[in-house]
Amino acid sequence: MRETAASRLSRLLSLVPWLEQHPGISVPEAAEHFGVSPEELERDLWLTICCGLPGHGPDQLIDIQFWDDDASIHVIDAQSLDRPLRLTSTEATALLIGLRLLAQVPGEHDRAALASATAKLEAAADVARGAVVVADEPGHDCAAQLARAIADARAVRLVYAGITRDEVTDRVVDPGALVRHSGRTYLTAWCRKAGAERIFRLDRILSAEVLDEPALPRAFAPGMPAIEGITVTLRVAPRSRWLLELLGASLASVDDEAPVETSVTVADPDWLVRTVLGQSGGIEVLEPPVVRQRVRVAAQAALDSLAGPDSPS
Repeated sequence: MRETAASRLSRLLSLVPWLEQHPGISVPEAAEHFGVSPEELERDLWLTICCGLPGHGPDQLIDIQFWDDDASIHVIDAQSLDRPLRLTSTEATALLIGLRLLAQVPGEHDRAALASATAKLEAAADVARGAVVVADEPGHDCAAQLARAIADARAVRLVYAGITRDEVTDRVVDPGALVRHSGRTYLTAWCRKAGAERIFRLDRILSAEVLDEPALPRAFAPGMPAIEGITVTLRVAPRSRWLLELLGASLASVDDEAPVETSVTVADPDWLVRTVLGQSGGIEVLEPPVVRQRVRVAAQAALDSLAGPDSPS
């Protein structure tokens, strides 16, 4: 399986402080500890000695000697990586928010483990207990109605604004559960109009009416259903390949030096347009034409705003 950028970064961040604590260890021994081949570890070391503090002069780079005949490794200058990394207050707060969001997700969770992890993180990061409070998104007036419909096993009529198409639909659903995913709240339900299980973002539900008829018993798939989205074909340069890892695309056999073309599904085309523009040519949308056109229009609008009203056309 191809290693992801995230897993390699995690190893690189722990590599220097570990080597600092094990002076003179051999390349094969270090490679065995990190679960990689000696060749992979040497590539990590060559990359590490090219990194350092801002300025990137000889005095700011990490200095590790590992090319002697005995293949032993000695950290000469670890810069700021001589100790294991510690969470900043911002990082600790982000983790606390994630734990509190997870605690709010309905279902059979090990809530004792969540509470224990939250308390330990608050203590380690010196955060006052209860200092981080997570509030749901505003405007979800239908959440209480949907929760009541689920509890009473009643069908619901939804007026829903779709994510990928500019249309509002009226449909009757048999509700399953309210779930949280990536900071948003969703309703999983069986849509009678589509004849299949669907997921609806609460902030896109314009109205919800609990009907005076029972919800039909449905067998919902375990886990989080696929969020409504659109499939796009992208050409991605090596420097922007992190996006494919983020979207879960398979990159089992690709050339590290060449762009890769692949199809992925995204839930929000607006997010994709912003991401493509932010990569400055690292990502190109090939299909479908409607998304490619949206990128072109957004790029032109950005150029026009930079040029200003007095610039020649």
